[in-house]
Amino acid sequence: MDCSAEESEIRRALEPLEGIRSLGFQLGARTLKIDAEDRALPLALDAIRKAGFDPQPVATAANTQGSQGRVFRIATMDCSAEEAEIRQALEPLDGIRSLGFQLGARTLKIDAEEGTYPLALDAIRNAGFDPQPVAGAGETEGGHAAGSAEGDDHGHGFAGGISRLVAALVFATGAEVLSFFAPDQMAWKVAGMAIAALAIWLAGIDTYKKGIAALLRGKLNINALMSVAVTGAFLIGQWPEAAMVMALYAIAELIEAKAVDRARNAIKGLLELAPEEALVLGTNGAWTATPVASVAIGATVRIKPGERVPLDGKVTKGNGAINQAPVTGESIPVDKAPGDQVFAGTINETGELEFEVTALSSNTTLARIIQAVEQAQGTRAPTQRFVDRFASIYTPAVFAIAVAVAVLTPFLMGLTWLEALYKALVLLVIACPCALVISTPVTVVSGLAAGARRGILIKGGTYLEDARLLKAVALDKTGTITEGKPKLVKWQVWGAGEEAAVQQMAASLAARSDHPVSKAIVQGLDVKGPEAESFKALPGRGVEGMVNGVRLMLGNHRLIHEQGLCGPELEAELVTHEKQGRTVTLLADDSGVLALFAVADTIRETSKQAIVDLKALGVTSVMLTGDNTATAKAIAAQAGIDDARGDLLPEAKLDAIKEMQKRYGATGMTGDGINDAPALAQADIGFAMGAAGTDTAMEAADVVIMNDDLQRIAETVRLSKRTHAILWQNITLALGIKSVFLVMAVVGTATMWMAVFADMGASLLVVANGLRLLRGTRVEPAAKPSRSETKEHAHSH
Repeated sequence: MDCSAEESEIRRALEPLEGIRSLGFQLGARTLKIDAEDRALPLALDAIRKAGFDPQPVATAANTQGSQGRVFRIATMDCSAEEAEIRQALEPLDGIRSLGFQLGARTLKIDAEEGTYPLALDAIRNAGFDPQPVAGAGETEGGHAAGSAEGDDHGHGFAGGISRLVAALVFATGAEVLSFFAPDQMAWKVAGMAIAALAIWLAGIDTYKKGIAALLRGKLNINALMSVAVTGAFLIGQWPEAAMVMALYAIAELIEAKAVDRARNAIKGLLELAPEEALVLGTNGAWTATPVASVAIGATVRIKPGERVPLDGKVTKGNGAINQAPVTGESIPVDKAPGDQVFAGTINETGELEFEVTALSSNTTLARIIQAVEQAQGTRAPTQRFVDRFASIYTPAVFAIAVAVAVLTPFLMGLTWLEALYKALVLLVIACPCALVISTPVTVVSGLAAGARRGILIKGGTYLEDARLLKAVALDKTGTITEGKPKLVKWQVWGAGEEAAVQQMAASLAARSDHPVSKAIVQGLDVKGPEAESFKALPGRGVEGMVNGVRLMLGNHRLIHEQGLCGPELEAELVTHEKQGRTVTLLADDSGVLALFAVADTIRETSKQAIVDLKALGVTSVMLTGDNTATAKAIAAQAGIDDARGDLLPEAKLDAIKEMQKRYGATGMTGDGINDAPALAQADIGFAMGAAGTDTAMEAADVVIMNDDLQRIAETVRLSKRTHAILWQNITLALGIKSVFLVMAVVGTATMWMAVFADMGASLLVVANGLRLLRGTRVEPAAKPSRSETKEHAHSH
């Protein structure tokens, strides 16, 4: 198991099983943590074996809990090629149980036998990397990777400060000046060579370390190619050019690395949205500014207007409007009242609120989003896997061509040996695959970050790239197309009763019931009636009681029919409502029906436009619901969906997805991530709706829509199309630029200066192109309150 496609196969095999609480995949370590009931574990292992995999238990139980292992930060590890180098360096060692790479955080978790760690670190150092132990390694497991890439002056092959690079460029320029102006005397040449060597050492010492290590292992990577090219140029007398090439290469690499960091850290910027302190109610009744990491679940926290929510919680006091854009992507503030959820990193715009903390700082919805995106960054999209395979063939082939040019052109083209060698070295620099290799991950990471900023959590590059292929999307009704909460949509007096009196009588009975339909009637009528006496529930029918001395019934069609109170006119009215997907409740006394109340699960405001957007993209929408067919067709007609299928159990939804895949092609499924698990697993891409704060939905689906906006599905498809287009633009740019300069090198018109500009120019171009996906997705939070302001607030209360 080493790619997201295989993860999906295993998920599909396990989703139908009951008793599985959560699945934790670590593709880098090729491990799967199953949290399940005891009876479900053997069934899970059998299901995985039937899917063609061989699950083996990890030797130590504690290890599966993630409690063992050490985390190391490797500042110069920032792409899949370097991950592969480290894997190859560690592969011969016995005693290593698993490796967990986090390229975004530049960390590696090694789980090994105690005596193996020194050997592993030596192997990594011999490969040209510098692993540093991370204090508090456990934090990396929660998405808060220790250390930040932002404070490091490093590059793809360079790990020094900017001052070191400036000095290298100054010395390289000095070497060029000496070569051009100085007399043709040995002393001046020696001085120039010494200055050039110093420039090469300052700019490229780390490139040489990694390049030599790669050559010793028989591997040809960018560092190996640059080491050979610069050394060769120096030895054949092109020392000023060699110095300048290495200095420019290192500077360009630093710029490129910083640009890549921008993509990798785009989502991490959300962490800064959560304040460092929270105003917590103490046991003595005083409010105290407390670090968020120290706030326990169940604590009461207060936030003023303009402040950011420090932790996840449930409102206990106050009313206000919360800007939830950082978590859900909603641009309009959401009103909050007691009982409503709030999320860390969101902004309280109006009203003072108090809430009860429901999650630790390391497990907030915001932290889990960041963790999920970091894990998604570790998976490779199809185009990225293609590029990696291509580069593994391309680099040795180019090296072979360069050797052939050096050996054969003196005979075929009449060049001198020095001229032929120089041409070969220019070829090596031009043909470096760096731009090609980096073109895909920076684009994929930018796409993932752009989606997350809009409240679309895409759990891997595969899903980001494959969403463009969707031809149909199956939509659950309740909670997806509709609000998922019944509302009173119409009521009318039936007979000669007075409207106000009828309202009060209905409210009296409905207020005593906890049925969702009764609650909808109470909320819709918004009146208070006299206390109902002799109240009694009638299972499957409704309720009855005495109001102002009159026996009343509030129930369904069946109850009224059993009482003999239905007439032809009323029956016709009930049929009309039922055809519209409404649930009708009737109020009656012993003499007849007094009023009828139509309750329905209303369609979301965004659903109609979402269906229009999907149709514009050529995606067919199909409703799959367990509700009756009449209700399904009524809701589908309101939403603009042509194909609606009702009365479906979970197994029937699964069969419907299979039928859609045969009929339309690639099919997505949209549901709540729990009841629709089999269908979500069968679909090519599963979308979970309204998943803010829901662990189960985050686990079940491939794409998580953090709010309830169905329009985000079409937005995901558009983002996928855009990402795919930029991926192939970058591949075309990288290969096109290199092809032009390769031809120039072969015919003799390209110099090493041109070679380094062609290579690094192409790299910077594809990085900048990939970063375009981040445009227009930045969430601008309110100004973060200062520590002094927080303390002042604490004292004021």
